[in-house]
Amino acid sequence: MSNATDALDLTAGGHRETIHLPAQAPFDFDRSLAFLTSFPTMSGEHGVEGRAITRALHECGRPVAARLSPAGPGEGTGLRCELFSETALDDGTRAAVADRLSFFLGLDDDLAALYRLARGDAPFEAVVARLHGYHQVKFPSPFEMLCWAILAQRVPMPVARKMKQALVHECGSRILLDGREHWAFPEVDRLLGLTEPELLELVGNQRKAGYLYALFRHWVDIDEGFLRTAPCEEVRERLLEIPGIGPWSCSFVLIRGLGRTEYLTTDKEMLRAAARVYGRSFTEDDFTALAERYGDLRGYWGHYLRVGG
Repeated sequence: MSNATDALDLTAGGHRETIHLPAQAPFDFDRSLAFLTSFPTMSGEHGVEGRAITRALHECGRPVAARLSPAGPGEGTGLRCELFSETALDDGTRAAVADRLSFFLGLDDDLAALYRLARGDAPFEAVVARLHGYHQVKFPSPFEMLCWAILAQRVPMPVARKMKQALVHECGSRILLDGREHWAFPEVDRLLGLTEPELLELVGNQRKAGYLYALFRHWVDIDEGFLRTAPCEEVRERLLEIPGIGPWSCSFVLIRGLGRTEYLTTDKEMLRAAARVYGRSFTEDDFTALAERYGDLRGYWGHYLRVGG
């Protein structure tokens, strides 16, 4: 099996620069940190130290480590972002990295609109008070989210994480920074080089290997911008064309991988979250009627119910 892994030691050298990532107010990075450190799906994927996280990513063919911390006085609302790479980043790569990180942490999300809609909804106002300034944290990319959706189907989470780690260690990028190891999920170009038998060897499941093999080939024809901005039903139809992506996985990707706030599921977990917040049980019809109050932000409302209920 051909190993395409990069291994960069940036502890003592390489290029370093600092950029500012603006965020829509209100924004509280401590809320993001609290979510990231408790979200089992991403367990162990971030270096956390105090009020900063370090994450490796692969963008425009370049492995980059990003250390994110609250912006300092006079820097505006948002994050201070230190970028570490082997050589200086060109403008296009820097912009792509900034966009990826902003997307990952939902920095452009308009919480003020959600909070206005919450006025008069006393149970949800209590959730808003607990989560005030929390912007929805997503998977860094919908491609990574699709891979995870396939790997996580019908297996315990630790098994799915082990499968994902095998893919990352085979084709991802390893960055050593200040004595700590960080791994970046590979871009599709690297994964396309794996045959179906090689994928089977990595993940140990024939069905998942076949689905991943098909996904990689579908992804090269998908525009991520389309997934982020096209009408939700068109995006849903496109995702359902991918082998191994059914209605549940599609919903998962729309919400957790794309942050499509206009989309909301009514699964049992969602109904239980609503029951905890509102102190009563819900039928699907009752829940749908309540969600109408939040319009195109109903998905954000649902995420807040899950996280803060």
